[in-house]
Formats: sequence, C-alpha cells, structure tokens
Amino acid sequence: MDITTYMHQIGQQARAASRLMAKADSNTKNRALALIAAAIRRDAALLREANEQDLAAARANGLEAAMIDRLTLTNKGIATMAEGLEQITSLPDPIGEITNLRYRPTGIQVGQMRVPLGVIGIIYEARPNVTVDAAGLCIKSGNAAILRGGSEAIHCNRALAKLVREGLAGAGLPEQAVQVVDTTDRAAVGALVSMPEYVDVIVPRGGKGLIERLMKESKVPMIKHLDGICHVYIDDKADLDKALRVCFNAKCQRYGTCNTMETLLVAKSVASEVLPKLATLYVHEKVELRCDNESRHILASYPFLKSATEEDWRTEYLAPVLAVRVVTGVDQAIDHINSYSSQHTDSIITEDYSRAMRFLREVDSSSVMVNASTRFADGFEYGLGAEIGISNDKLHARGPVGLEGLTSVKYVVLGHGEVRK
Repeated sequence: MDITTYMHQIGQQARAASRLMAKADSNTKNRALALIAAAIRRDAALLREANEQDLAAARANGLEAAMIDRLTLTNKGIATMAEGLEQITSLPDPIGEITNLRYRPTGIQVGQMRVPLGVIGIIYEARPNVTVDAAGLCIKSGNAAILRGGSEAIHCNRALAKLVREGLAGAGLPEQAVQVVDTTDRAAVGALVSMPEYVDVIVPRGGKGLIERLMKESKVPMIKHLDGICHVYIDDKADLDKALRVCFNAKCQRYGTCNTMETLLVAKSVASEVLPKLATLYVHEKVELRCDNESRHILASYPFLKSATEEDWRTEYLAPVLAVRVVTGVDQAIDHINSYSSQHTDSIITEDYSRAMRFLREVDSSSVMVNASTRFADGFEYGLGAEIGISNDKLHARGPVGLEGLTSVKYVVLGHGEVRK
C-alpha cells in the first residue's frame, strides 16, 4: 500500500471514529483514560526498553543534545504521563456544555454548545510523552486523533499506541479514535496535511523547520507556534533574591524546551548589582552569555562571554546560551519584547504593582507572567492535565492548548413554537 492510500485509510477510520467519540459520555471517556494510565504504569519497563532502542539509534545518528533530551523517557517521565491522564479525568468535560443562554424578545432562547473539533492531526518530533498527552486530551474532548511522531521515537510511540488502543477497547470506544502513523516516511506528513476531507485541524509540535514546512504545505487549519523566544525582565523595583531564583530556573532548569528563557533584560539601575550574581550561578552551568555593550562591560571577567548581534535577539537557542541586554526601564523592556518576542512567554520580576499590571496588559504574548519562571508555561503546570501544544496565534486558541482549545461552539436555539414575523 502506498503512503497516500495508507493515510487516506487512516483518515477515513478517524472520521468514522470521531462521530462515535462525539457521542461518548464522560464516564466512558474517563474509563478509557484510567485504563491507559494503568497500562502505562504496568508496562513501564517495556516502555523504557523501547525508548532505549530509540535513544541508541539517535546517538548513532548523531542527534543533537536538545533532541536527545526531548526523546529520553525516564521513570519520572513515565509516571508523569500516567498522572497527566488521571488529572485529565478529574477535569470537567466541556462537551455538551451550554453557555450564554438568553431569551430574545421573540420568546426563543439562544445559547452556545461546546462541541469537539472532530479529527485532529498532531505532528511532532522526539517527545514520546506527546503521544500520551495528545491521546488523553483528544479522548476527553470527544475528538479522534491521528498522531505522526518523529522517526527518532518510533519504537516508543508504537509501544504507547498499543496501550492507548488497549484502553479505548477496554472502555468500549473505537480503537481507531487514536491512531499512530506506523511509518517513518516523510511523505506521510505531506499526506496528513493535505486531507481536509478527513482532518479538521493540524497541531504541529517540532522544530522551526517543520513548522515552516507545514505553514507552506498544509491545506488544513493549524494550531501552532513557530518558536519560543522567551524573555525575563528584571525591573529596578524587583526583589533581587526572586530575580536570581527565577532567572536561573528559567534558563537552566531545561534547555531544550520552547518555554526556556532565551533573552534576559535588566533595568540599568540594578544591572551592576544583579548581573554578577547571576553570572556566578550561570558559570557553573557553563552558560554562554551574549551581551550588549553595557552588560558586557559589567561582566567583563565572565569566562563564557560574547558580544550580542542583532540576530541574537531573534534566536531560540535551545542550548546553554543566553542573550543579555541592559534597558532603561519597563518601557524599553516592553518595547524590546514586543519587537523581538515570538509571542510565546514573557515574565517581569518586580514588586511594583502598577508596572506588573502594565506588563501584563502591554506585552503581546500568549503567556505573560509576574515573578515566575517562564518554564511554568505548560499545560500540566496550568492545571490543564496536559497540553496538545502551545499556540501563539490569536484565533481560536492561544497559549497552552488543553481541553477547551480542542473544542468549538455551535449556536443552539430553544423555542416553544415561535415563528419569525
């Protein structure tokens, strides 16, 4: 069977399954999620073995460190996947909820009912946890899912797909409600994004190259973000102890994620005090600092130092590299962020309420924070159970996309025999 025929078969099965999923009640969907979580815990050793096969191939193929980090599935990661599914079961089911119901002068009632999107195609690289997160959110929101993971995670994704099918069948739901594309052929991606008759939305999770390709090729609407150029601004009204904790965590807690800080902005009046203290923390992690002239002067003795270029303000490093700029204050910080940010996540460290509120209002990003690490920009941390991706678009969904982001609304009208005059 050629790739196009194979993908159309998957699409047809997903469309049929989506109609059954849209009718499933909350208890049945929660039962499926609980069964999948139990199966993941039961087969943790098998999942680690499958992941080791993927990691061995990745190392042999010379994959970069950030990709191997995303690919690695630890015991904690396996437990987190199961916990994420269980958290999703505890969330309210949005499907069928009627809101904004109001009477019109004619006597009819008009409201909106939340409904599934239908069939969601998810394209992602490396991270095997995405397979479970996406499956769980699509099941709970009454959608069908077609999952196309990267070739580097094929063994782990196959093992996880088997457990997802087991849970769906155990709950009496169609196994085709979640299908993992079982080929590493890149042509499968092109076919998936060219099937609007079967797929209602595409969610790409991967590198900039993948997203750029899909933006050119897709015939299906997408929920996406291109990259994560995240900022933290240390205000001159900041608690500097908080600033040190947040800025170290935002950069060093994990490098290869889209919510990692890539640019640090510091108010001029506190720069000479706070930057050397931060440098003391960063030096142990061998973080390379790419500094503007003023911060370079302050940190002249720092061993891993380079001069920042214009391109550094626009770069998502996904590595122990950080751009640093000294700004005059909150106005210049907001201007810099709105000029260079990818509209993903940006944070201010300040004890000044008015400046904090200004930052929240004026920074045009999908997540904006006060006195918190950008690493919190994540569906699990936001209480969404998990996330299917992060969107920096302004239509439909923005920020971490959880259950509600995988639904739409339709108008419903309740009448008593009224006719229009």
